Amino acid sequence: MAPTDSINALAAPAPAGTTQSGKSPNDRPPATARKSSPLRRKLSRRTLLAINITSVAAGLLAWYLVAATGIVGLPGPDEVLVRGGELLADGTLAEDTAASLARVLSGFLVGSLLAIPVGFLMGWYQVGRAIIEPWVQFFRTIPPLALLPLVMVTMGIGEMPKIFVIFLAAFLSCVISTYQGVVSVDKTLINAARVLGANSMVIFGRVVIPASSPFILVGMRIGLGAGWATVVAAELIAAPNGLGMRMQQAQQFYDMPTILVNVIVIGILGLLMDRLLLMIEAHLTRWQERR
Repeated sequence: MAPTDSINALAAPAPAGTTQSGKSPNDRPPATARKSSPLRRKLSRRTLLAINITSVAAGLLAWYLVAATGIVGLPGPDEVLVRGGELLADGTLAEDTAASLARVLSGFLVGSLLAIPVGFLMGWYQVGRAIIEPWVQFFRTIPPLALLPLVMVTMGIGEMPKIFVIFLAAFLSCVISTYQGVVSVDKTLINAARVLGANSMVIFGRVVIPASSPFILVGMRIGLGAGWATVVAAELIAAPNGLGMRMQQAQQFYDMPTILVNVIVIGILGLLMDRLLLMIEAHLTRWQERR
């Protein structure tokens, strides 16, 4: 058997009828010894979907009741829905959504694609870590929005400064997570691969990268959230369009329904993009045991 086939066998699923530890299901303790809390039991997809729908319905009901009291001056769901239809009909909502989405995707994709090799370099080579880590830690303590005035002075008020601060937010989140994934790889797997005759490149490609993928995808999810938070703030300054710009404009006229429409759109877009990353994670990390 070739060394690479042996290395693949390290991460291969256990044969049918056995667990990852090599034990048969019959070796497990009896059910009475494995009692767990009802909240810890694995639920079916249908049950989870029903809980999701119930949670959303309860939130909308609470929103309606709070708006009906008139204490905080919050518009109700029906009023926000009507305003959202108006913005959608005149094309304003579609234009702003497309502008913000393009900025987030541009900064997020570039930041993530650059962060992954930099994180691998930091985690795999000590010299690379010594050179790069001080700069990463330095900029990580500075909020990307704090650099926005400097970026706008040096890059102007066009699209570039907005995309750059999103890139910085996504990059810093993903590079730290990738680095942590590399240094957290089980040394037993690396030593086993060396015993089987694998060189450094094979170990890196067959062991380190697969083992680090959950950390990378978690960093990308965090970077995506940071990107949306950053784009809204960046659009508050000299943006011709965008969801953040529209909220600032609505604030000047105390247009609460318009503000809430844009907030909801941002939340929905962020949720859908996060779910897409979760689907990718589930596909790439099928070998990982889940609870």
